[in-house]
Amino acid sequence: MSIRPTLETRKAQPTLEGAGVHLHRAFGFHDPSELDPFLLFDDFRNDIPEHFLRGFPWHPHRGIETITYVLAGEVDHGDSLGNTGTLGAGDVQWMTAGSGILHQEMPRGNRQGQMHGFQLWANLPGSLKMTAPRYQDVQATEIPEIIDDDGTKVRVVVGDFWGKRGPVDGIAADPQYLDISVPPGVRKTFKVDTYRRAFAYVFAGAGVFSDASKPSGVLLEKEVMGQEVNIRDMSGDRTLVRFGTGDEVTVQAGEEGVRFLLISGAPLQEPVAWHGPIVMNTQAEIQQAIRDLRNGTFIRAAH
Repeated sequence: MSIRPTLETRKAQPTLEGAGVHLHRAFGFHDPSELDPFLLFDDFRNDIPEHFLRGFPWHPHRGIETITYVLAGEVDHGDSLGNTGTLGAGDVQWMTAGSGILHQEMPRGNRQGQMHGFQLWANLPGSLKMTAPRYQDVQATEIPEIIDDDGTKVRVVVGDFWGKRGPVDGIAADPQYLDISVPPGVRKTFKVDTYRRAFAYVFAGAGVFSDASKPSGVLLEKEVMGQEVNIRDMSGDRTLVRFGTGDEVTVQAGEEGVRFLLISGAPLQEPVAWHGPIVMNTQAEIQQAIRDLRNGTFIRAAH
């Protein structure tokens, strides 16, 4: 067994998207090879309705899949396939844009005016970029939750974990998408297939993700529940942790515990041509998509 080293930790950055939605972007629109097959990850969390109610009006996508996970509030959505619906707390939507789809996502807060959710973009391989669009809404009650003896909780959104399988299926990137809560002071190890790229996104509490290159006992400044940890390596709210290769990830939860997403997927290792919500393999394909948008042929059958 080998612990994945921590290659980088960085804070998600404030960003405006859609019609003026205030969100935090952990990664996206930079180096697409960094977390291949994943392209972008946004944390749309806000308790000021004016900062999210204008939402994400009608816009196109081609060549990618999106996974939207709602924690608080609701998101009304509609698309060019005629699908409409509402995602509530704990619900997930997976959308394959494929050859082209137009859709809108309009957030609504809960009774306290709070909205919180995540959106992840996964790339499609060249062989599937022009596949037929499709989508799937998954209710919170369909997502298995596992509670371990030490109080660790894992919601299995996508993939297989601890004998359970997430209900979202058919994503080309074959990701594993876990929502993990580790109680205060607990040290926990999670297996991740060696061939996958992996990252964690901390959104509550704090923890230290073990790095094989940093021996324990270095620069100790604090104890957590009787166990010494290096608080200089503590990852807190809105922190992205990018891992190197290995087959497991280990975290030491802080005084308030830690909650994070652990996401991994098999890299495509294909060329990426990127223009906003359209991701193809070549600039010629991007230009074709723009022409299709202009002449009204963007929405079409797979070929």
